[in-house]
Amino acid sequence: MAHARCARFIPAKDQMTDNSRSAVADQTDVGSYFVATYPPFSVWSQEAVARDARPALHRAGDPAVPLGLYLHVPFCRKRCHFCYFRVYTDKNSQEVGQYLDLLAREWEFYGRMPAIAGRPLNFVYFGGGTPSFLSTQQLEGLVRRLTAVAPWNHAEEITFECEPGTLTEAKLAAIRRMGVTRLSLGVENFDDRILELNGRAHRSPEIGQAYRYARSLDFPQINIDLIAGMLGETDENWRRSVQKTLELDADSVTIYQMELPFNTTISKDLLKGTQLFAEPVASWSTKRRWVQEGFEALERAGYHVGSAYTAVKDRARARFVYRDKLWQGADLAGLGVASFGHINGVHMQNFDTWETYSAAIEGGDIPLNRAYRPTNEERLIRELVLQFKKGTVRPKYFTDKYRVNILDRFGDQFQSLAVEGYLTEKSDEVVSISRQALLRVDVLLPRFFLPQHREIRYT
Repeated sequence: MAHARCARFIPAKDQMTDNSRSAVADQTDVGSYFVATYPPFSVWSQEAVARDARPALHRAGDPAVPLGLYLHVPFCRKRCHFCYFRVYTDKNSQEVGQYLDLLAREWEFYGRMPAIAGRPLNFVYFGGGTPSFLSTQQLEGLVRRLTAVAPWNHAEEITFECEPGTLTEAKLAAIRRMGVTRLSLGVENFDDRILELNGRAHRSPEIGQAYRYARSLDFPQINIDLIAGMLGETDENWRRSVQKTLELDADSVTIYQMELPFNTTISKDLLKGTQLFAEPVASWSTKRRWVQEGFEALERAGYHVGSAYTAVKDRARARFVYRDKLWQGADLAGLGVASFGHINGVHMQNFDTWETYSAAIEGGDIPLNRAYRPTNEERLIRELVLQFKKGTVRPKYFTDKYRVNILDRFGDQFQSLAVEGYLTEKSDEVVSISRQALLRVDVLLPRFFLPQHREIRYT
């Protein structure tokens, strides 16, 4: 741990050499870099709930805009040391049941809102936490109540996140009966030592068993999640993980680079200097190299890289509707503690503690905590930066939707990418960035933000 702690010392700028500046920029330090939306969450406010969010819910929704549903299931067997989500590992069966009742009631509240009522669901996403933590009986009861409000039998995609160690053949069969089309297995790594170091609950034998069960049940798409740069990761182990992924022959593979937001166990350890972890987190350059190696191996096996994080085997069959529709401004009702949504042009987030979330629903109210109504320019920027994560944007899309020529509006930003060697094509038809740009895309995107949003914390 001494190595990681020493890496946190940052000398004054006038004392730094070019090499030391580069080393500081390369270290994995505490803080968020992943661009999940725009404007950043820290500009959302409680005042905007009454001013913007609630009126948006009382306006009829646009039938041309797809509607999605996100459900946050915040329960896990263990909390991973790199986890920054709102999760609970100490709730008993009765408390879990109470939470599921709250989820269903929240959706019933939404179902009476003009923004939602009568609209078909285009996509559904069960996220966490660990949705597969729930028992078969709990899942079936929740789905019955949710689909009574709005059936999803015609949805383009239903994604369900799983932790391999929570799956049985019977539970997977129940998940398949729910209509799930995209099963996402949170593998992260295949090495038991690394899984243990990082606080994961499952072990490698459970991965193969869960995958075999899922394949036997004919899920239309199985996705495997990996994380590059977990505590203890090495070149040799990373290559083994990629090889084992290839052997499973998943329909799609998602690879994230380990980051350290402020509320992870690893981040708290680094900030306090308590030296709980004996292994450092890999540098950004090392993680980018590992992702590059992973993508190249997947491409040799017939996969196609479709974003900074995902490769798919068959582009005609394996898609990620949830991602693509959100990146094009779809509506999303976010259910559960701390969940995010976007309805009728307004961003909104629920209360982020168990107590405040449950109290709001018990009081008969949709549990909104903060919101933000973006301007048209901010909506344009949001879609531009998110779609850039696919490596290519098409100017015509933005001209048709926003009546803005992005080649003119963001000419300086595109020029800066070109000067840095990241822009590979710029025309009226397409703007593309290189693979090296794609591997670091989240640190390139803030240049497209409005000036007031470029230096604020992404929380």
